[in-house]
Amino acid sequence: MKQDTQITRRGFMQLSSGALVAGGILNASSKSDFARSTLTRSDTASSPGKIALEEHFDFAGTEKSSYAFGGPEFQGQIKDLGSGRIAEMDRGGIEVCIVSLVGPGIQAIPNSNQAVEVARRANDHLAESIARNPKRLKGFAALALQDPNAAAQELTRGTKELGFCGALVNGFTQIGDAGATMFYDMPQYRDFWATVQQLDVPFYLHPRSALAAQQPAYQGHAWLTGSIWGFTAETSIHALRLMGSGLFDDYPKLKIILGHLGEGLPCSIWRIDNRISRTLQDRPKAKHTIGHYLRENFYITTSGNFRTQTLTEVMLEVGPDRILYSVDYPFEDMRLAAEWFDHAAISDADRLKIGRTNAQQLFRL
Repeated sequence: MKQDTQITRRGFMQLSSGALVAGGILNASSKSDFARSTLTRSDTASSPGKIALEEHFDFAGTEKSSYAFGGPEFQGQIKDLGSGRIAEMDRGGIEVCIVSLVGPGIQAIPNSNQAVEVARRANDHLAESIARNPKRLKGFAALALQDPNAAAQELTRGTKELGFCGALVNGFTQIGDAGATMFYDMPQYRDFWATVQQLDVPFYLHPRSALAAQQPAYQGHAWLTGSIWGFTAETSIHALRLMGSGLFDDYPKLKIILGHLGEGLPCSIWRIDNRISRTLQDRPKAKHTIGHYLRENFYITTSGNFRTQTLTEVMLEVGPDRILYSVDYPFEDMRLAAEWFDHAAISDADRLKIGRTNAQQLFRL
């Protein structure tokens, strides 16, 4: 961390609200997180079109085991990659969506050969849909990390032949015995990560719930699983495993994306590094602090976490250049997200970065 240029959490506590306003981090007159429902269409369209990148679809190959359960309206939304999707984007002032396969997706197929085949079908389906609206839709590749070599080949095909922007993977991967799980800090994934770095495309680490056998803490409290809390717990641990494993020392140009305003990590990163430095006997293999990798190798999206106070904390911890707009559609509402973000108490310069230009630079759009 560069102490002369980064604003730390301790520094934030020392700053007055007037200094924050003067620095453009907060607007002088704050508004509530959720803008009034009476906003007009022109309000959400007043700034240049936003780019969103945690927006999901489902298809026949994974629909029976996906998180996309719901009534006919929801099913129509998540399977629609045509006019209905474009209309929803227009409601939210979104110019471009980078679309990805809903979780747990390919990661929940224990049979390696089947996972490879379904991933290819999902990617072909997405590419065909994008071809009908190439100016509005882009894609992330789905990958069968049951077979790291096949995943590297499919990512190469997805980026070079199908024009995808990178990959989105739904957490850990099941393989063989349905209870066996694979995390991507494991040694067998090093060659895969070499391919990701060589292709120079982002890798979105999206949540999934822990398997039932690995959920004793949730027993009797099933409401804690999934997006309420389990997603955050699983994804933050997975990200910490990647950071602590030395992965980014071996491949320093890797770019990993986390959703939901960082899965809680920006708010906890100081304590994580403090406790590592003071008390842990079993230390990470990484050469630098965990915070170093969070700021150098990770990008964070606003998906499904429309809270200005939390956004401000993330901005102070990693900087506005590392934050990207997203909705988490159709699990979240396009218009609700836009009403919050377009009127959140941040500077207009940061709003433009987060809403559009950071993604343009990262994905070369």
